[in-house]
Amino acid sequence: MASVDGKYQVARSTGRCEETGEILKPGSPCIAALCDEPEEGGFCRLDYSPEAWEGGARPDGLFSFWRTTVPEPNAKKRLLVDDEVLLDLLDRLADADEPRKLAFRFVITLVLLRKRLLKFDRREEVAEGIRWHLSRRGPAGDGESNWTVLDPSLEDDDIVDLHEQLGEVLQGDL
Repeated sequence: MASVDGKYQVARSTGRCEETGEILKPGSPCIAALCDEPEEGGFCRLDYSPEAWEGGARPDGLFSFWRTTVPEPNAKKRLLVDDEVLLDLLDRLADADEPRKLAFRFVITLVLLRKRLLKFDRREEVAEGIRWHLSRRGPAGDGESNWTVLDPSLEDDDIVDLHEQLGEVLQGDL
């Protein structure tokens, strides 16, 4: 796959509730929603106040969501989602066939491998390319490969770019 050249962009938070337009204050809770962008083959992120979300506000193309806290402007960046959210995203992207979603899923896999939540079992050459077989580490793992992920043959720069974007989406940078 060629260079990213902006084709894998996932918008970061605007700092406003998508439903009400109110500014989400640092330290306050919010709901981050990851939504399909069918025409782009990727995702966008939208944030909601808990009140708007509990009132039934839902975006079109809702793919996944999680509760998070709006970070302080000068706070050290940290991941504001738990490991289960990442595993859920990996599962939800299992049937993806758009290049942007395949790339996003692959980078989530790399993050989970780095966090030592998954282990690499084997690789397999298939018509589409190289498929990785992975299983969960620790007591939750049963020793069998639970996930297969297609390696989209990203360049190093693409992986770095997607990793940074994933971090921005999941950290809630405003």
